[in-house]
Amino acid sequence: MSHPEFRNVAIVAHVDHGKTTLVNSMLEQSGVFDDHGGVTDRVMDSGDLEREKGITILAKNTAVRRKGGGKDGRDLIINVIDTPGHADFGGEVERALSMVDGVVLLVDASEGPLPQTRFVLGKALAAKMPVIILVNKTDRADARIDEVVSDAQDLLLELASSLEDEEAAAAAETLLDLPVLYASGREGKASTENPGNGNAPDAEDLQALFDVIYNVLPEPSAELDAPLQAHVTNLDSSSFLGRIGLVRVHAGSLKKGQQVAWIHYDDEGNQHTKTVKIAELLRTVGVTRQPTDEVIAGDIAAISGIDEIMIGDTLADVENPVALPRISVDEPAISMTIGVNTSPLAGRGGGDKLTARMVKARLDNELIGNVSLRVLPTERPDTWEVQGRGEMALSILVETMRREGFELTVGKPQVVTQTIDGKIHEPYEHMIIDVPSEHQGAVTQLMAARKGQMTSMDSGSGDWVRMEFDVPARGLIGFRTTFMTETRGTGIANSYGIEARPWAGEIKGRSSGSLVADRSGKITAFAVQGLADRGSFFVEPGTEAYEGMVVGANNRDEDMDVNITKEKKLTNMRAASADTTVTLSKAHTLSLDEAMEFCGQDECVEVTPDILRVRKLHLSATERARARSREKALNK
Repeated sequence: MSHPEFRNVAIVAHVDHGKTTLVNSMLEQSGVFDDHGGVTDRVMDSGDLEREKGITILAKNTAVRRKGGGKDGRDLIINVIDTPGHADFGGEVERALSMVDGVVLLVDASEGPLPQTRFVLGKALAAKMPVIILVNKTDRADARIDEVVSDAQDLLLELASSLEDEEAAAAAETLLDLPVLYASGREGKASTENPGNGNAPDAEDLQALFDVIYNVLPEPSAELDAPLQAHVTNLDSSSFLGRIGLVRVHAGSLKKGQQVAWIHYDDEGNQHTKTVKIAELLRTVGVTRQPTDEVIAGDIAAISGIDEIMIGDTLADVENPVALPRISVDEPAISMTIGVNTSPLAGRGGGDKLTARMVKARLDNELIGNVSLRVLPTERPDTWEVQGRGEMALSILVETMRREGFELTVGKPQVVTQTIDGKIHEPYEHMIIDVPSEHQGAVTQLMAARKGQMTSMDSGSGDWVRMEFDVPARGLIGFRTTFMTETRGTGIANSYGIEARPWAGEIKGRSSGSLVADRSGKITAFAVQGLADRGSFFVEPGTEAYEGMVVGANNRDEDMDVNITKEKKLTNMRAASADTTVTLSKAHTLSLDEAMEFCGQDECVEVTPDILRVRKLHLSATERARARSREKALNK
């Protein structure tokens, strides 16, 4: 029986440019969804959070089989990796690229290549991979196809010129000779002919995309007759099989029941080799995994039977165990503390996972599949410091744990610093902002207050301005809400990490202080009404409060202790206004992202399945006063 041909490709794009929808159409046209099962929209975004936020968080793989699509009538199997578009999930991107031999750069026909596209694309070019430009959503009414192709090619050249590896830079410049594809992922059509702005490609299906992938991407570098070498690139688990390792087979073949050498590493990075047995072997067919007896070099498969297998490990021939290079990821930029819920209302927020042991086990489990995350101990036995690539990556972890029934105390995000030549350095981001020109001054002031340095400014299409800044990553903590307020929801801001630079100095936090409950009890409408002119509230009358809980934002830039449970005194005198209905302003219920952004340096967020609360680290006003005195004494 002749072996199929393989092509391993990652689809790379900015958030919301249509990667996942395109993959859906590729699967549909390859007969993955049978007549009985309906076509699932955005089947690759399987997580609830991915569907709600409209982004891909985890790199996933699927296999598209084209019967007779290879040489001599052999089947063609295209292993497609759907990668995250957000730079916060860089660990997922780097892992995905270790599985493939080329990428499809998918850009929106209106928006063009955006910052996170640059982040992922730079990683692909450094690895000397061919890049196919695919302009998606050509049928958008505001499509500007020619300009987008030009921008994408300019981006390729710019990134090529910035590569330190001369060989990689030369390889990147040849990419301009590759064919450009035009597609509508939603319509399931692709062509190498430009259909013109606002039109879907003049094609029946995605055959042009399959042809270009087959003709442009190299066959996987694979030696069928060589000793086994397979790289562990991802992890999964199931209640039936236990831990599952996703592997790319680089040489030889992998069989069910085979004895292999498992090359793994300890915490210090020392290499160890152990002989293990492949208990189960699975191949991806469409979006499901099916048992198989053998997987050959060039393919991607899943294995079970090794309980402690980790990303970056190698499976090799027992007689000739040779390790493949470990997967490297960018250093973490943002950290936050995550611990058990220590508020007076702990255990009453709908959660059933409340102990330090449960929280630690969950964080350790997250480390198994998330290579860009780190968990470090703190001074407290029930709290850990979690480091990641960005705010979004960490908030996704907290939101996921919340939905799993955990009650947590989450600290304000901080930057991860490093000491270089005796000086403290902090991570910097390059921020690209598109706003209507009327908001240009407000945005410039906002970025200046956060130590942002403008690197360029251009007039965009219409009355829009594009500004670019280099800004410390800590300046972007809590930035998004203020930015959207300043631009009345019209601004678009995207950033990616660049490098560590010397500490930029103090950055002033939010301009408003906190309204802090000075006692426990039920919140009353009378108290809220009496304090209405002091600020805006996050809580509704009738809900429980406790001493040290932040119930609102003060109009002034200082904290204020308030009696939020005060009741109206009852007398036997009837006032003229007694029967007047009082209308209270609706409380603003904070989302997790808003609560983390609002948090001050001496505050944290109480996270439970049912409710989110901002609170002081020290609940007692006396304790807070002592902490302030200690801090002043240290700073003298």
